[in-house]
Amino acid sequence: MSSRGRAVLTHLSRRTTAGLGALLAALLLALVPLPSGADRAQAAQAEDSALTLSGTKGPYDDFSDLKVTVHQTKNLRAQGVALTWTGRESDPNGPKYRNSIQIMQCWGDDPAGPDREQCEFGGNNAGSHWLSKRSLPAGTDPLETEYAGGDGTPFVPFRPLEGEPTDSSTDSTYFSTNDTNAQPWLRTRADGSGEAVFEVKTAIEAPYLGCGALDTASGQRPRRCWLVVVPRGTHDPDGTVNPSDGLVTSPLSQSNWNQRLVFPLDFGPVGNTCPADKAERRVIGSELLTEAITSWQANLCAGAGARFTFSQAAEDYARRLVENPTATSPGLGITVAPAEGATPVVHAPVAVSGLTVGFFWEDEAAGQVRDLKLSPRLLAKLLTGSYPYDLRHISFQNPVPDHLKDNARSIVVDPEFRQLNPFFERPAQPQLYPGGILVQAGNSDANTMVWRYLQSDPEALEFLRGKPDPWGMKVNPYYQSLGLDTDSPLDFPKADTTETELALNDNGTVRKILYGQLEKSPYSNDMHDAARRVRRGSNGATFQAALDSSPQGIKLVAEENIPGSRRAYGIVDAASAARYQLDLAALPNADGEYVKPSAEAMLKAVARMPDSTVAGVKTPDPRTAKNGAYPLTAVAYAVAPLDQPAAAREDYARLIRYAAGAGQTQGLTPGELPPGYAPLPKDLRDRALIAADRLVRGPAGDAAATPPAGAAPGGAGGAGTGDGAAGGPGAADGAAGTAGAPAASGTGGPDASAAPSPGTGSPGVARSGLASSGGLTPREVLGVVRWVLLGVLVVGAAAALAGPVLLRLSARRAATAGGSP
Repeated sequence: MSSRGRAVLTHLSRRTTAGLGALLAALLLALVPLPSGADRAQAAQAEDSALTLSGTKGPYDDFSDLKVTVHQTKNLRAQGVALTWTGRESDPNGPKYRNSIQIMQCWGDDPAGPDREQCEFGGNNAGSHWLSKRSLPAGTDPLETEYAGGDGTPFVPFRPLEGEPTDSSTDSTYFSTNDTNAQPWLRTRADGSGEAVFEVKTAIEAPYLGCGALDTASGQRPRRCWLVVVPRGTHDPDGTVNPSDGLVTSPLSQSNWNQRLVFPLDFGPVGNTCPADKAERRVIGSELLTEAITSWQANLCAGAGARFTFSQAAEDYARRLVENPTATSPGLGITVAPAEGATPVVHAPVAVSGLTVGFFWEDEAAGQVRDLKLSPRLLAKLLTGSYPYDLRHISFQNPVPDHLKDNARSIVVDPEFRQLNPFFERPAQPQLYPGGILVQAGNSDANTMVWRYLQSDPEALEFLRGKPDPWGMKVNPYYQSLGLDTDSPLDFPKADTTETELALNDNGTVRKILYGQLEKSPYSNDMHDAARRVRRGSNGATFQAALDSSPQGIKLVAEENIPGSRRAYGIVDAASAARYQLDLAALPNADGEYVKPSAEAMLKAVARMPDSTVAGVKTPDPRTAKNGAYPLTAVAYAVAPLDQPAAAREDYARLIRYAAGAGQTQGLTPGELPPGYAPLPKDLRDRALIAADRLVRGPAGDAAATPPAGAAPGGAGGAGTGDGAAGGPGAADGAAGTAGAPAASGTGGPDASAAPSPGTGSPGVARSGLASSGGLTPREVLGVVRWVLLGVLVVGAAAALAGPVLLRLSARRAATAGGSP
């Protein structure tokens, strides 16, 4: 029985065998463990396009038993793609660089796949000699004839989709050590298995590959690309077995290239597919909606008279534009905290997501660390620069700064971290250090949520106030003066002014340069950028000196990011973490239970959220995250001024209705809700629909036009969604209200008391998981289907005992009804 949900019972010649086989298949389908909720439903969708290829026998190494699976090959975007492989056992005590696979992304229009010049590979130092390079030294491969001549060391040039090919094996015109996605060494375990996540790029990240760009020659279809896997055994192409270094030759060498496995990659269209002659409706605000609205945009454009453009920006800036609109302001803002200006607005919930600590942590002993726990106090230590290694590279010339001399040098030697993560209870070497935690540079309501989470925990709060932890570690004094125990800033300050000097001898001239916290623990541009950097295994710190041709003669560069020892982590949104398939650290909620941001855990948090200062608008509150709730959950709201032209209000109402309807169907297809979001619960969908109706009526609308309780939203001022749901608690608000006050005059809608009471333990609150989104959860869908199939197959099996039967059963992927109108 396939784990991807496909079960096919073939026609058997004996009727008794056929009947028993059908019965057994039914029992297996009924008893196999189901995925856990909506998070697994989208994983199942990815598996629908999974592709497995087998290796072949080589001249020295036999890869006949090798099977490599790429777990998603369609509807791709810039993201992480899981690979697994089995079939060739490895000696864990043997040389390091052998019995592995090498992966690269390539472009190419030939249906059979790319040639060597079309593949992004080279530029990072993994292994010895030429293992991670494009160089093909003469005499190392008896089959190599194409790249064997010329002066110097022969190499395979990289030929981009457009532009000139590279002119040397180290030419970094198109990609380099810090931005390549090539995986030059992924070791196979002793049992012959392995796993990895590969970062695929679109034409936006890698225009030289052009993946997903609309190809005019093929009728505007997105350009296909390729993922190439080159298996490596114990022999180099000339039969050499190096007992110390392992393999030394490039995968682009002809003998190695002949063993390649080629997987087609089909991308969604890249770029603006909406005609530019449509009226533009601008949306601005929270990154928490970026992944969702990017998915929705094409569907919103289809058949409509307007197109939506989304600008990711700080929520406080978006609120200012909404609260004090001008003729050039965007007509819709996305925020977490409500708008509270004098301008009458509506607040419509459009997405549920959250923040997480995503990580990628390679370990030579374990292969890859998959589980971490972080306490609020550990997070407080990371965010306040309290580990010396987060400020400078400690050496004899540059010791621990005096103000941190009694602190653990890095998180991996912190007794608190080791107590929570027993795997690290072993001698730790400096190379285990993962670098400073990545945080975004800009202001955000999401950042404030993190500080409030730390302040809600007594131990973290005391640490921020200056109290040492049980092992004597104290908060960095540069941060203690910022009042982080009471203030919840919109940013993550880099407050330590410590500088470290580096010097290099340049032909008798000593060149000096300084670096500080910003270089050692740099910011990311945003949370998506942080997630991508974490997937690559480096925070991008620049604290090593190199000579250059500038007037200063010296510059700061990043350290070598060597596969097998890459480690990075960052505070990212759950959608970006899911996009790049990061591992997620578990964080404790108000009960002290360590949880991760699953859809169920986020919906439990939403059910317990109190109202903000605007009635009916929920606010993140880690103190109420109990009973399995995830503490860093947030609801993103679309906030629109009522005083806009009627056509604009109609268009923005259409966006809100889509977000509350079809946009809540979880999946990987454009138009659906991507992984990392939880579907809006039914009460929030109702609030959004009522807000859309209120927006259509505009400033002249009155309460009498609002659908009464029990009426279907959408009846006034627009077609609605056809949801047919009862009118939920009033969510559309005119002038900003105050906590506990009813919705402002003119907004209409039923009384807010109909909403679940935050913090209650009633069955209604406990039940408001995925099922409350208005449909069955993926688990419920699969559960019903498999028991129905069991009954069908049992009957079929009994019938087969009386005569020949052909049974073919195809298990369809589960489709959540949450969000469907």
